Formats: sequence, C-alpha cells, structure tokens
Amino acid sequence: MNKFKGFTESETFSVIPDTFFHQLLKQIEDVAELKVTLYLIWRIEHLEGPFRVLTRMDFNVKDLGLSAEEITSGLEKAVRRGTLLKVQREAMIYFLLNSPRGRAGAAAIEQGQWNPKTGISAPPVERPNVFKLYEENIGPLTPLIADALKDAEDNYPAEWIGESIELAVKNNKRSWRYCEAILKRWKEEGRAEKQDRRDSEKDRNRYIGGEYADYIEH
Repeated sequence: MNKFKGFTESETFSVIPDTFFHQLLKQIEDVAELKVTLYLIWRIEHLEGPFRVLTRMDFNVKDLGLSAEEITSGLEKAVRRGTLLKVQREAMIYFLLNSPRGRAGAAAIEQGQWNPKTGISAPPVERPNVFKLYEENIGPLTPLIADALKDAEDNYPAEWIGESIELAVKNNKRSWRYCEAILKRWKEEGRAEKQDRRDSEKDRNRYIGGEYADYIEH
C-alpha cells in the first residue's frame, strides 16, 4: 500500500448530500457500488449546464481502481438501489444522480427535450432554470436548497421566484431565507404584477424591519 501524503492547501471540495451518510453509507456493502456512486457525485459537480450526466465510458478504470466488469456491476447495483438513474437514448446510456436536478434531466432525455450526446436541447424545462438561476446568483445548490426551490415552485409563480432572487442580489442579501421572506410577504400582502423595480431599496427596509428580520440578517 502506498502511503497517502496528505491533502494540500489548494484543495477544492465536492458537495455530498447528507442523506448519503445518514442512510446510504451503512447500506452499501459492495465496494464497486460505493466507488461509482461517489465518483459520479464528484464528476457532476465539475460539469456545467442545467443537466449533468455521465456515460459508462466516463467511469475511468484507473481512477476507480476497478475492472470494467466491476464498474458495470457497481452501476447496476446503484441503479437498483435508486441512488443513480439510468436513461437510454438511442444507443447511448446515461447515468444521473437521483436528485431533483437528476430527475428533471432524466425526464428531459426521455421526453426528447435534451440530447446529451449532441448538447442540443429543446427549451429548458422550468425547474432546472430555477436551479440554475439560484446557483448563478446566490450560491451552490445543496439538497436542502433544491427541496426548498421545489416547494417554492409549487407555491409561487416562477416570475416571483426569479424576482426575489434578483432583489437578494441587488440588496447584497444572497440567501434563500431572504428570498423566501420576500415571497411570503408578497403572498400575504399581495403584489402588483408591474412592480416598480426602483423601489427595491424601500422593499429591503421593509423586509429587514419586519417580522422576517431575524431570518434575513443571518
């Protein structure tokens, strides 16, 4: 065994869902399944675009320390467990994480809205747009935030969500709690469809001084 020399000061980190440690880690007994699952989570963190997939050929034998047969077996076990999603389009097979983004990506492939092989897509489905909007303006998309965005889409118009994120950016309050406070206030007090955006500073003072102040300031 070669001794590991340790991590460096310039390391980057990948986000792993808490559910993986709370539920899956104690259930996964097969080393190949564990390796391919972690490998996919790491790889998709470094991909761009609203949907993120890997093909069988993206699972590198040398990186994983597994044979081709072990990789195939590990992927099939992860799919059966429900950790990964497997979708086929034409002759290509794609693997996605079973997350809100992954499920939306799988649906887009199955419905012909997106072809990962060519990169050509139909107009993006609404939910990944909200995810992307959050990531580009607020911060990394965690499983908890993804669930919160999903709930918000069920309760508020997509336009409201986008504009709440825009207000958060303008007021330098980049947090979902701030956006959620805005959405709750609009729903409770009403909101004109043609709101004067120049009034954003006034809105900011109302949110900070109101009942949501504790959430906004932290």
